[in-house]
Amino acid sequence: MNVFFWILLSGIAMSLIALVGSLTLVLKQSSLDKILLPLVAFAAGSLIGGATFHMIPAAVDRMGNSTSVYVWVVAGFLSFLFLEQFLHWHHSHKTSREEREPLTFLILIADGLHNFIGGLFVGASFIIDIRLGISAWLAAAAHEVPQELGDFAVLLHGGWRKLQALLFNLLSGMTFLVGGLVAYAMSATLNVDFLIPFAAGNFLYIGAADLIPEIKAGRNFRTNIVHFVSFSLGLALLLSLRL
Repeated sequence: MNVFFWILLSGIAMSLIALVGSLTLVLKQSSLDKILLPLVAFAAGSLIGGATFHMIPAAVDRMGNSTSVYVWVVAGFLSFLFLEQFLHWHHSHKTSREEREPLTFLILIADGLHNFIGGLFVGASFIIDIRLGISAWLAAAAHEVPQELGDFAVLLHGGWRKLQALLFNLLSGMTFLVGGLVAYAMSATLNVDFLIPFAAGNFLYIGAADLIPEIKAGRNFRTNIVHFVSFSLGLALLLSLRL
């Protein structure tokens, strides 16, 4: 299977993950609360593992161990800091209606932009190496599941009808496929290697700045252990793929 079809299939699969939000329709709130933060912890480990075990080493292999690699990592980190600082885009998985009811459309726009950027760098990863593309997709998908669960719940709390929320979440998820196809088109005329360390910076920011703060202050020792183990499993999964 050639690179184009890998990008196409991975984009469709990621877009369909938006449908995971429908689980909020059948799960009790208490059950959702039990699984959401462990999933967030697993996603944080996967993102940081993807950046450190796969993306940065791949960037060094492609671009050499030069300063430019780390400049792009920092640029990726800063770009997400900028989005949060000035566009109030935050990857929070809290579902408080009081906090986020007025922001439902902003959440969809931000999620669409986030998915587009994700599609760009996963597409670029497949162009560079199929194995790198698969590991980048897995790390992104691990983050996307709790993100979509949280976003879908917020839309419902904001007054959206269930089918309407599901449809718009799916449309937002499809921008991932668009980003992958754009990366493929760009690769014909532009070297897309820089997207790999840039994406690593994105992954590090989301994992360390957005997700870890949500899991590091558990209510009790048992909760903290569950979160720590979930985070470690995310790291271990990406390390095992590297090995």
